[in-house]
Amino acid sequence: MIVDKLINKKSLYCFLIAAVAMFFSTTALASSTNLTIGGVASIITQSFENLTKLITAGSYIAGTAFSISAVMKFKAHKDNPTQITIGTPIALLFVSAALLFLPTVLGVTGQTLFGGEQEVAGPYGTIFQ
Repeated sequence: MIVDKLINKKSLYCFLIAAVAMFFSTTALASSTNLTIGGVASIITQSFENLTKLITAGSYIAGTAFSISAVMKFKAHKDNPTQITIGTPIALLFVSAALLFLPTVLGVTGQTLFGGEQEVAGPYGTIFQ
């Protein structure tokens, strides 16, 4: 069959099970709390705030880990320059700086593009007057 050639049966079954599970969980959430589709959308939108906080915290943690790794690689390069090239710790240092400054850059970019003061990055939208 053409479907067998285009789509693997196992992945198709997994997709169908996930779609049915999402439908029933959304339906159960809406019926248990008497929410409409708009109410469910509002709950999902509110969860994006927590997602942005998670990304920010992850960026800080990963940046700190990369900076510690860069220091350790600089030490390894000092001990044995033939085995560890200087490019490795320098690359780790640049990745670390990028991750540590990512939340600040995103905040400044959001204020530049959309204006206004926002405490956290999130799906707030813009009001045009």
